[in-house]
Amino acid sequence: MNVWRRIIDFILPPRCAMCGKILRTDKGICDDCISEIEFLSSPVCYHCGQPLMAVDAVLHSHLLCGECIKPHHRRLFRLSRSAFAYDDFSKKLVLDFKFRDHTELAALLAKILYVAGRDIWELGVDLIVPVPLHYTRLIKRKYNQSSLLAKELGKLTAVKSDNFVLRKIRRTKPQVECSAAQRLVNVKNAFAVRHPERIKGKRVLLIDDVLTTGTTAKECATSLRRAGAKSVDCLTLARVMH
Repeated sequence: MNVWRRIIDFILPPRCAMCGKILRTDKGICDDCISEIEFLSSPVCYHCGQPLMAVDAVLHSHLLCGECIKPHHRRLFRLSRSAFAYDDFSKKLVLDFKFRDHTELAALLAKILYVAGRDIWELGVDLIVPVPLHYTRLIKRKYNQSSLLAKELGKLTAVKSDNFVLRKIRRTKPQVECSAAQRLVNVKNAFAVRHPERIKGKRVLLIDDVLTTGTTAKECATSLRRAGAKSVDCLTLARVMH
């Protein structure tokens, strides 16, 4: 197999998914492009992961954002984290992985997620669950990018991933086509837990590609918590910066 792999790599050498440069190893992205990605680092809100200005870190105890510091703020997630900002540069990477069959990026992106979720791993995770696709969209797309990430994270952490415990029971419009108000209605009651016994009393980590308003992830978390999950964390590749 190693001989055949060398032959294939010689004929069709691995290339950077971002710029097309030939790579010496099959890691998916060259070092130059990696350096262009805006990775999210401290200070961030401890609960929701929203990046904070340095002055905010001083003003708010425990590094909480303006929303999370409110006394009656409803927290569906124990913690929420994202690896990098969703901008013009990273958008190509995410869309190539999500829609253009660049599934070979799953292993590298999972490693990036693992680092981004260090606060979550420290608190403990019992089960990794991807945000599901409706079966009609899954058939059309051929794969669920969140499921691929969950599987690779399971390999890195030895935490079991479950692609079937959470399912999408209603077909919805793509969230990108909806306004902020429409997003709430679009995914309302669109998810259900198929096997509540698999998550009861467990600390569940929800995986998705991009966090925009968080509506989809929150709806999934609501379903998981109603079904008995002890806690739900959210970990995404990218986050839309507001």
